[in-house]
Amino acid sequence: MNPSAPALFPMFVKLAGRRCVVVGGGPVAESKIESLLRTGAQVTVVSPALTDRLERMERQDLFGWARGRFEPSHLDGAYLVIAATSHDATNEAVYREADRRGILCNAVDEPRRCHFYFPAVVQRGALQVAISTAGLSPSLAQRLRKDLEAQFGPEYGEWLVWLGKVREALMARNVSFATRRRLLAHLASRESLEHWRESKRRQPELREAG
Repeated sequence: MNPSAPALFPMFVKLAGRRCVVVGGGPVAESKIESLLRTGAQVTVVSPALTDRLERMERQDLFGWARGRFEPSHLDGAYLVIAATSHDATNEAVYREADRRGILCNAVDEPRRCHFYFPAVVQRGALQVAISTAGLSPSLAQRLRKDLEAQFGPEYGEWLVWLGKVREALMARNVSFATRRRLLAHLASRESLEHWRESKRRQPELREAG
């Protein structure tokens, strides 16, 4: 382990219904706000102004807007906070207040002011592959993400849905644990994926023949 890289615990967090605060309303904040909204989080944006895109989203009531500069009270009831401003003093104030309250904080592109990092993510439906370099090289994380996007095509999302349905069916039939485990391991294999791909390719042909 590189002594300059912190030991991180990887996990996927459920944010639906939780209050998440983003301090900043500029271009840097946009992607963070959108990623939080996709999880169902209740997002509050603290900023004197918003980008045109964020203004349109705010008019659609996609998030709450606390118009003005950051105050410690903005973190009342927050589960996590993102500092996404271009002002060093503001980001420092957000981080210090979050740290004091035990609230998870991420200051964009400032590893020393982060309790957690945003990974580079490959998403195919419910499948998520997250990559972190512990803040040492975001560029490497992005390059690996592109490599994995080529490896895991869009069909993985649909295949995963199918795998989930098969698993539910086996659970409903009270198949023994050992048998179920063996079958599911086989179905999740690369050989099974290729067979599934071939069956999907043949479906139009079969419909035309019928």
